Amino acid sequence: MSPDALPVRQAAPELSALAQALSALKLDRAAGALPALLSAAVSDDLSGPAFLQRVLAMELTAREESRIRTSLKLSGLPLGQTISSFDFTFQPAIERSRIESLATCSWVREKQTTLLLGPPGVGKTHLAIALGVKAVEAGFSVMYLRVEDLLHQLRVDAQTPPAQLKRRKYMNVALLIIDEVGFQAFSRDEANLFFRLVSYRYQRGAVCITSNKAVKDWPEMLAGDEVITGAILDRLLHASHVLNIRGRSYRLRELEANLHTRS
Repeated sequence: MSPDALPVRQAAPELSALAQALSALKLDRAAGALPALLSAAVSDDLSGPAFLQRVLAMELTAREESRIRTSLKLSGLPLGQTISSFDFTFQPAIERSRIESLATCSWVREKQTTLLLGPPGVGKTHLAIALGVKAVEAGFSVMYLRVEDLLHQLRVDAQTPPAQLKRRKYMNVALLIIDEVGFQAFSRDEANLFFRLVSYRYQRGAVCITSNKAVKDWPEMLAGDEVITGAILDRLLHASHVLNIRGRSYRLRELEANLHTRS
């Protein structure tokens, strides 16, 4: 044992006092794990400073895990869809390097837009959720909404004064993910409300949108209004990352596999 290593035995009163001191400093996780940490430290022949570093590292790790769990719950992101679980071999049209670049969250930090465009089933939603998870892990606030849920909230807040509206989560969250845009056309009022959202968030917060419509088809989707569509796209595309995904449907692949298993 090195001269400054922890003693093999720690008196119970001293251990209790140390746990109480940790709890008083709001280091409750470390306090609860103190006996196990001390036992491991003795086995590893740690010095006092090394033991303290391990205690603090354990507390910081536990706090970060708790923050991520809470933030994921508040974000509304569906569980289980991550970049590591995405099958890039099935969808070679997607450049993994581009997704990994987006996963650094620099675009979120720069308050930019990511558009994931393509037919149903090619993995747009999976990638949007996965990027949302990465943003949460990086410390950004995230909100995930299907477009019909977003439009419902926009209609409810249609007459809300600007001073109150800007406090809505979908307005001030660091990353707003809008999923499944394009399956239903917007009414003119909805298109105007959507413009208000995009206009407010422009250069204030990042947006990720998944859509089955190519950009050229957005006027038809947005009540046939080319003026409002142009204003929306002008802001979304100013600083953007656009991924046009073409490939087979994951859901059809699963259906084919099930049919093959039954035959």
